[in-house]
Amino acid sequence: MFVAPDPGRVRLRTSARAVLGVAPAAAAAGLAGQSVVAAIAGGLAALLALFTVTDATVRGQAVTTALLPVAGFPVLAVAAALHDHTLIRDTAFLAVVWAGVYARRWGPRGHALGIFAFMTFFMTQFLHAVPAQLPELYLAVALALVVSSVVRFGLWCIERGSPPPAAPAPLTARGMDRPTTRQAFQCTVACALALGFGQLVSDERWYWAVGTAWWIFVNTASRGETMVRGFRRVVGTLAGIAVGMVAAVPLHGAAVPTAVLVAVCVFGIFYTAAPSYSWMMFFVTVMASLLYGLLGVLHPGLLALRLEQTLVGAFGAAVAIAVVLPITTHAATDAWIRRALVSVRHCTAESARRLSGDVSADPGPHAAELELLLGKVRISLAPLLHPLSPLRERRERARRVMVHLDDCVLQARGLAAVAADPDASHDARLTAACQRVEAALHTLAPTGESPVAAGTPAMAAPRHHPGAERALAHLHDLEKALAGLTAPLLGSPRPPLAEA
Repeated sequence: MFVAPDPGRVRLRTSARAVLGVAPAAAAAGLAGQSVVAAIAGGLAALLALFTVTDATVRGQAVTTALLPVAGFPVLAVAAALHDHTLIRDTAFLAVVWAGVYARRWGPRGHALGIFAFMTFFMTQFLHAVPAQLPELYLAVALALVVSSVVRFGLWCIERGSPPPAAPAPLTARGMDRPTTRQAFQCTVACALALGFGQLVSDERWYWAVGTAWWIFVNTASRGETMVRGFRRVVGTLAGIAVGMVAAVPLHGAAVPTAVLVAVCVFGIFYTAAPSYSWMMFFVTVMASLLYGLLGVLHPGLLALRLEQTLVGAFGAAVAIAVVLPITTHAATDAWIRRALVSVRHCTAESARRLSGDVSADPGPHAAELELLLGKVRISLAPLLHPLSPLRERRERARRVMVHLDDCVLQARGLAAVAADPDASHDARLTAACQRVEAALHTLAPTGESPVAAGTPAMAAPRHHPGAERALAHLHDLEKALAGLTAPLLGSPRPPLAEA
């Protein structure tokens, strides 16, 4: 896990920055003479701000961060005021769940605000906050957001030097066919089940079951993805509890070693979030154990209860995705594969125009989008590629799709890099190769778009220019990869890209 590819060391830098942002944010509450509860609230707010705000631009990130209190403070007040009114509190919590998931339809900003609102309600239950503590908690959260923003946007603005590519737009539809709308109802039902059964297990720590059900639905788009995510959450939680028994329990809340281990956990959460959900949950669980130690309530029985509530939440999520407006793995995967192939087409067309002498053509953004779309396809295919999947034939087909799509992205990226070379020039063979790629892509993912013309060469060039030769090699390999996709995509009884 810790040797997973990290291009540009983005994960390493983001994780280190998270530690530098969360630590002083939590310390600010202590320096202001506030309680341990306020310090924990501030640290969690800073962590959420750094973790969930993912707008494509620095300005967008700053605006979303500034809006977090707008989403969180009213929820904090409601959650604290209803702490002793069980039925109304539970109803309000489920309303926050529905609104938080539905807000994802507005992209990264809605996603971040929805998570912050939910976690504010969750945090209030975790800290057993009451109305009398609201001024202190408001100040702690505000201080934490200011301090973490100084680190993120001032002292260490990673995105300003190399802005991340914009995330692919979510799968679109209307009404109840919209994935975010379906997930809002699914997640609300899952959290309702988790809340009900969780309170039967424990009327004090039931919120862990709700938190489990909520987070299982984050960044998933199909029934299979959600099931796999639930399994990985249970595995990560179980491992984290085991370590918590030997690391957190013996500390008895000692401030200095606990703070050091919490910093390690923060680093681990950010560093492992992208490549492994199980590892991320491991660090989350260990950190939760350490925070319980600071609150003076940690004991082995509490960690065992944490596992029970995780199982309850995972069960609620499994039931909800199976019976409430299910989105099949097949449907979600088809959509992402189509998007990826259309992006390959755009990248190839822009590269061809650039090689023809059109200096306005830029395949770079399409190549960057391809990387992100490939990640979406990989996540969507994860249920079929899982070693425990009983569907051997579909698992083999999914493996072949993933191998050839990987190769498509590799060749498209290489072609874009060659096209960026100012010395690469037009070669008549490039036009024919691009047309063959265009035809293959149209067969796999037909669209209503007209092919993009390769253009007219700016000036004659030697037939065997090195840039042209490299471009031809990428195009030929891209043809092979697309040919390899034909059988798994179009040759099955359920062709993934069949027109609706």
